[in-house]
Amino acid sequence: MQAPRIVLAMTFVVTIAGCGSGSTASPRSSPAAPTEPCDSLTIAVNPWVGYEANAAVIAHLAETRLGCKVTKKEVDEQTAWQGLDSGEIDVILENWGHEDLKQKYVEEKRTAVRVGPSGNKGVIGWYVPPWMKKEFPDITNWQNLNKYADKFKTPQSDGKGQVLDGDPSYVTNDEALVKNLGLDYKVVYAGSEQALIKAFRQAEEKKTPLIGYFFEPQWLHLDIELVKIDLPGYTAGCDADPAEVACDYPRYELDKIASRKFVEKGGPAARLVQNFQWSNDEQDTVASFIAKYKMSPDEAAKRWVEANPDRVEDWLTKAKP
Repeated sequence: MQAPRIVLAMTFVVTIAGCGSGSTASPRSSPAAPTEPCDSLTIAVNPWVGYEANAAVIAHLAETRLGCKVTKKEVDEQTAWQGLDSGEIDVILENWGHEDLKQKYVEEKRTAVRVGPSGNKGVIGWYVPPWMKKEFPDITNWQNLNKYADKFKTPQSDGKGQVLDGDPSYVTNDEALVKNLGLDYKVVYAGSEQALIKAFRQAEEKKTPLIGYFFEPQWLHLDIELVKIDLPGYTAGCDADPAEVACDYPRYELDKIASRKFVEKGGPAARLVQNFQWSNDEQDTVASFIAKYKMSPDEAAKRWVEANPDRVEDWLTKAKP
């Protein structure tokens, strides 16, 4: 399944190299006068580049095709839900589970509503760089991790193996997993997605040991085939008590959550948000434009939209009355 991802990445690298200031967009992707007024759209932007890619494409289309005034608010996941409740935020474009928050804001307070899947399939877990799988074939079985713990020691891990996590605000069960699986490891926080990416890149380039929290969709998988550790299999309810988790993360059907007032008001922005769905590979492509090729989010979105007019036309057609 990796070959199509690599081909996709190479195709878009060629596209970038071939696009200059004289490139011409498809007529179907040119800005058009909106047929219905669009007031405003406030998008929560959580701290990872895949989410930023979602927000970039929605914002670009809402502004250039629907005439909306778009505001992006950079917030963590918990704060984004509070923003839906207060009315400061209209939409979360990539929600990772959070059944407790759905219960509170969707079912009990009824200030937020589900607005369908994003199309992305979410995976969280522990990964190692590919060189480690080649040299230590059994390292991906969690039951063998303690015999390799010494290889992962760092000055920050207090004499134990290090499990490197990212932003502390991310969904994570890693401290409970270390404790409940009896692993001789300590969770250390890198602080951000960027720091995790840098660590995995260096570990593969320099052949240094690293085990860490990572996830999909994420554009780095287009460059490095990180290898997932096989933790005890997920079963329904095995993560019900955060302190007692001893199983892998579930597979997430990522979805969108919006303010109830925003959805009930209707309009082209609300319909665009509801219609928007795309794949992991599509998100990874736009995310790589931003993170790897250093484009602004709007430029990255513009390049992708121009290259995929038929893909976005369906979202836009349904967004119009």
